[in-house]
Amino acid sequence: MTETPKPIAALADTGPTAPPRSQWRDVWDQFRSHRGALIGSVVLILIIAAVFLGPLVWPYDATFIDIRARNQGPSWAHPFGTDQLGRDTLARMMAGGQTSIAVGLTAMLLALVLGSLVGVLAGFFRRLDGPLMRLTDLFLSLPLLPLLLVMVLLFRESLNGVFGPETGIFILIVVAIGVTSWMPTARIVRGDVLALKEREFILAARSIGTTNFGLITRHILPNVMSPIMVSATLGIANAIITESALSFLGLGFPPDFPTWGRLLNDAVQYLQDYPERVFWPGLGISLTVLSINYMGDGLRDALDPRIRGR
Repeated sequence: MTETPKPIAALADTGPTAPPRSQWRDVWDQFRSHRGALIGSVVLILIIAAVFLGPLVWPYDATFIDIRARNQGPSWAHPFGTDQLGRDTLARMMAGGQTSIAVGLTAMLLALVLGSLVGVLAGFFRRLDGPLMRLTDLFLSLPLLPLLLVMVLLFRESLNGVFGPETGIFILIVVAIGVTSWMPTARIVRGDVLALKEREFILAARSIGTTNFGLITRHILPNVMSPIMVSATLGIANAIITESALSFLGLGFPPDFPTWGRLLNDAVQYLQDYPERVFWPGLGISLTVLSINYMGDGLRDALDPRIRGR
């Protein structure tokens, strides 16, 4: 009489297996472990909320003039004091933050589009690599601040006549910063594309007849998003600093249109008597740029699979 074989333990039902871990969950865990990036993100969110939501609840307008309250120090009515025309400094700080952050975001998007386009074309098409990289080297060799000053002086009046003084100078500054800031992104993207286009999955996609446009949009661009996102964070900080420098030199927005750089320009002549007027816009620029840079460091570590998990 034969004995019935017992079930193999390895084949026994051990219950449902855990779902695979999401890659974005790994990215978030790595980003959260970077204390500086986390603190920078919180500070940046608070700054954006303050400058965009603060004017909705603050009773003073940034352009309201009250000569009787001019040159006042910090008080309950005016926590940051008032300027030489009696305008509330806190209201002008919030309005200036809106302009500076909007310029930084828009100029960064323009620089990313130009840099990513040049980098992908140079890395993917060999015949375009030489001319596009020489063009990139040419822009890198130009003195950017004098070039920006020349662009502002040449096109300021014509754009103001077409779009108005505020919209015209906004378009001019965004375009000027964008077309002079795309070169680092182009070089980073080109290097990644050169390495990616020789990978096995690209060769496999090419072997089944995928067009160049399909290769770029479906396989190349998704795999170079990490350096593009890191470059985006650094581009915002660079654009904010550049706009502040132009406004500080008096070549940015009109005097009655506040930006952080313009507030610095207005406060210089009162530096000895009212030094706090320089402190507030300088603090706003420094905190915003520092928090964005820390976020960029955290994103770089979180999006790099070689660093993630250390």
